[in-house]
Amino acid sequence: MNETLDTQAPLPTHEEVSFYRKEGYLKFGRIFSSQELSDLTTTFERILSELPPGIRSEHLDVPHFQYPELFRFLTHKKVLDVVETFIGPDIVLWSSHFISKPKGDGLSVPWHTDADYWGNRLDPMEVITLWLAIDPSMKANGCMRVIPGSHSEKGSGRKYRSVDRKSNVFDTEIDPSQIDEERAVDLELEPGECHFHDAFTIHSSIPNHSEMRRCGYTMRYMPSHVAFKPCGPEDRHKVYLVRGVDRSGGKTSYSEPPAL
Repeated sequence: MNETLDTQAPLPTHEEVSFYRKEGYLKFGRIFSSQELSDLTTTFERILSELPPGIRSEHLDVPHFQYPELFRFLTHKKVLDVVETFIGPDIVLWSSHFISKPKGDGLSVPWHTDADYWGNRLDPMEVITLWLAIDPSMKANGCMRVIPGSHSEKGSGRKYRSVDRKSNVFDTEIDPSQIDEERAVDLELEPGECHFHDAFTIHSSIPNHSEMRRCGYTMRYMPSHVAFKPCGPEDRHKVYLVRGVDRSGGKTSYSEPPAL
């Protein structure tokens, strides 16, 4: 593959898009060139080195607010071209998150859906997450697991229970009685590969007790007809119209992406 910055990434096929719509997830290949992935990894390593004391590396949420150089990757034409295949040409950057599980004591991610954690901030709840592997993401070091087809169960009244935040990234999980783990699929990735999942897809990952770090970068997008409603004056979250036009009827207030 040509490794120049403007290399065209392969777009999802019709069959892949159909699989995503049916199953709520899709394991995909590489979008960035080797040089672009190296640049993203270098940026992540710098962010990790500047992590304040007491903050775990699993909790690097919305890093693009503090490190605007990440917009180079979040708004990259190749990424938006792929995302457009799933949600159309009017694209909003909803969020991003480095979830880096250190070797030996990486936290578990309990069974959940993103939609349940995000509550009523989006109307309708339509978000696609691109999960990009910075490190190898394998069963041994806690790759993501999904329940195929579970996105179709949205609004089914899933019940959550509390879990220990000392060993989990989040503090609640779907009650185990509602999870059929025999259906779970492990989404193993090599560095630079990615997978996608729907906001309503049930997913999790086990703790990382291996000798290998596991870092992924989640890049989250939604079609612009989705309205973002802050949950109160303390909600400082920002969203960005990164391609196309606003279709929310003026209900969403967009921030301006930084000049790159």
